[in-house]
Amino acid sequence: MSTNGNAPTGKTPADFWFDPLCPWAWMTSRWILEVEKVRDIEIRWHVMSLAVLNEDRIDELPEEYREMLATKAWGPVRVVIAAQHKHGDDVVGPLYTAIGTRVHNQGQDIGSEVIIAALEEVGLPASLAEYADTDTYDKELRASHEEGITKVGQEVGTPVIAVPGPDGDEVAFFGPVVTPAPKGEAAARLWDGTLLVAGTPGFYELKRTRTQGPIFD
Repeated sequence: MSTNGNAPTGKTPADFWFDPLCPWAWMTSRWILEVEKVRDIEIRWHVMSLAVLNEDRIDELPEEYREMLATKAWGPVRVVIAAQHKHGDDVVGPLYTAIGTRVHNQGQDIGSEVIIAALEEVGLPASLAEYADTDTYDKELRASHEEGITKVGQEVGTPVIAVPGPDGDEVAFFGPVVTPAPKGEAAARLWDGTLLVAGTPGFYELKRTRTQGPIFD
């Protein structure tokens, strides 16, 4: 999907790239859903892939992370992209929520049982889980990933958010990385501030050391 133009509702489009495996992307996704309640935005969900992002430097990664990418990273994104192309863009967000809730909030392993249960929850055929082990839609998966990562560069990960900037040109950024996910007006303030700094010409980075892991509430 192109990120150009307005959302069909007339709201400001906020394009969001995620990998269901990433807990920090999950935190950010719960935050932007809160923002959607209090700001005039419409989220458009897109898949990106940690496996694709890291495939050219796989030998540099810790063994545990390599194992995770090899055994857990490909299946979920393949199923989501297959669901999108067979059933439309509107299924992507709900399916992400169904998978992420089980994996991140409930602590379930991101395997076939979770994927099938998530598909059934959102009214999609369980047979879509078969795409986890095929490369049928890998071309589309890579294209979706490339669209998102090209906006911010290879030095970051998931999530990526892209929105119209103050002058109408697109502004894209990685993050924000935050825990727990702010709610209500706190979510709105973080959104306003993020857009302010991201929309400033020449602004690249604002960061501090993480002192706690993601808090799923």
